[in-house]
This record gives sequence, C-alpha cells and structure tokens, in this order.
Amino acid sequence: MGKIEIVGLGAGDWNQLPVGVFKQLQEHTNIFLRTKEHPVVEELEKNGIHYRDFDNLYERESSFENVYQEIAKELLAQAKEKDVLYAVPGHPMVAEDSVKQLLHNTEEISVEILGGKSFLDDFFQAVDVDPIEGFQLVDGLRMDSDYLNLNNHLIVMQVYNDLVAGDVKLELMEKYPDEHRVALVDAAGTSQERVEWMPLYEMDRIEGVHNLLSVYVPPLVRDEQTKSFATTQAYMDAIHAGDIWVQAQNHKTLLPYLIEETDEVAQAIKEEDVDNLVEELGDVLLQIFYHAGYGENQGTFSMEDILENLNRKLRRRHPHVFDNYPVDSMEDIDEMWQMIKAKEKEMNNEKENEDEIR
Repeated sequence: MGKIEIVGLGAGDWNQLPVGVFKQLQEHTNIFLRTKEHPVVEELEKNGIHYRDFDNLYERESSFENVYQEIAKELLAQAKEKDVLYAVPGHPMVAEDSVKQLLHNTEEISVEILGGKSFLDDFFQAVDVDPIEGFQLVDGLRMDSDYLNLNNHLIVMQVYNDLVAGDVKLELMEKYPDEHRVALVDAAGTSQERVEWMPLYEMDRIEGVHNLLSVYVPPLVRDEQTKSFATTQAYMDAIHAGDIWVQAQNHKTLLPYLIEETDEVAQAIKEEDVDNLVEELGDVLLQIFYHAGYGENQGTFSMEDILENLNRKLRRRHPHVFDNYPVDSMEDIDEMWQMIKAKEKEMNNEKENEDEIR
C-alpha cells in the first residue's frame, strides 16, 4: 500500500514555485497533475519532469463533480500499487474538491499535504485590498447569492468561461446594483496578470477558457445594500433607538396598522396590482419589525426569536423537501402536515404538563 502526497503549483509564475515543491517534483517518479493547463508546467517539462494528467476527464465527464470523483478514484487505485505525487494549481487546500475527496477516503490510504502557494496574496495585491477588512471567498461553480455578505470584499474563483461568468453575474445581480464596478483578475501574481474593471452587467463578456480567472466584487456601503434583509434590520434598530413615535407604540397600539396593511395587501391582490402588492407586503413586514422592536425593548422577544421559530417550523414541516419524505399528491401533503401538527400539539402539551409540575 502506497501513499498520496499532494503539492500546489502556485498561482502560475515559475519564480513563485516553492523550492520544496520543486524538489518533490524532481525526485518523484509517479507524478499526476490535475491539469497541465498551468503556466509552470512548461518549465516542469524543460526540467525533465515527467507526469500524467487528467485533462481528458474534463472532456469526457458531464460535470466538474464527476471529474473530481474520477480523479480521486484513479489516484487511490494508483496508491494501492505505489506512492503517488499529485500536483494541483494554487494551494491544495484552496478550492480543490479532488483533494478533499482524497483526504476523506475510506480506503485507509495515507494522504499528506506538502505545501504550495495560493493565489490569494497576489490577488489582494492586484486589486489593492487588505484582507484584514474582511473578505469572502466563494466558488463560481457553486455560487448562491443567499450566502453573500455584502459588507465584505468578495472573491469569486474558478470563473473559467463566459458560461460560468454568466451564472455568477445573475447570482450577483440578485444582491448588487447592475452598475456596480467589478474586476476580472486573470493570472494574479504572474507576468501575464491582467486586471480589468467593468460594470457588473458586462462581466460575462469574455471569450475563451481562463483557468486562472477570478472576479473581485468590492463591498457595498449600507445605503446601497437595498436588497439585504440585514440592511432592513440595521435601519429598524436605528429607528427604534431614535424615533419617538415608534418608542411610544406597543403591541396593542400597533395592531390597527397591521390590520390596515393586511387589508391593503388583500386589496392589491384583488386588483391584481403587482407593484402595489410589493409595496404593501413591505408595509406588513415593517409592522413585524415594529412588533419585534417593541418586544426587544421590553425584553420579551426579538426578531431573532421570530426567525428561529419560523426557521425551525419551515424545516420541521417540509420533510418532503429536505428529507425525501415520499409524497405524490396534494392529499399526501395535507395528510403529512396534519400528522406533523398533531405531533407538535402533543409535544406542546407534554411541555405544558412539565411546566405545571415544576
């Protein structure tokens, strides 16, 4: 039984390849590259270093996930016969799915990370950003706008081509203004480094394949984060602290406004007035913030308590979405919900009995 050692080839510049990594590549006789589409590979060949690569898998497999699974499978098979040195772009522990799969292999094959240099230091230098200000690193192939922190510097890596860039753009436009300036950073830290600034809506106008391309998205100031729930919470915290009308309200005095806004939502739906419906739903949400703010001032509950209650209920009442609970019809869903509600009622009764005993 052999072992697998993993090294990183760095951001792309031969002069930045760590000496220790180069020595490992010179001395090993069973080397695999995830891809030979990396600037330092030409220099490896000039130095007489022989290797095999997995580039054919990118053509053969239907998804990147399958590619990385096949790479891990092949390397584990090789390691059962002899030691393997696996080399990846950048650092092995930065966005390398094949490395994660090797580290969690269940075949008891030893896997060791020997080092490398990630692109991050060079990237921050390219866009003149100090990471101490806070940053978020996300994979362009698995991007979800719901998890973006608009206060942070954002780096989207693995934006290989216009298709990936298009998907990333649409996710970003869920949160950022279309005109927000972003930078395409290619081959950061190498002699071929290129930084191009443009409006967000133009970022997918790229041609060809770019293995070292990432996108930098600067943070938004609070007043520009108009699509963020956190912005609403921040505004409402300030309003509760500084608005004497709000401070004079309680749940009972606020109730007529909640009823009024709910009636206006119903009217907008009845009139099929979508623009007005959007506005009126926001007004209902405002009333919820008012009640949450009053509750927090009284020390009885907060918006976080409301969200915790709601999120637990959403998770609990949708096992057909989250847990593969089998349903085939609306009747099945109704039956499932009635069962869940009965279980919730039973648990509430048990809790009330325990409280009475205490």
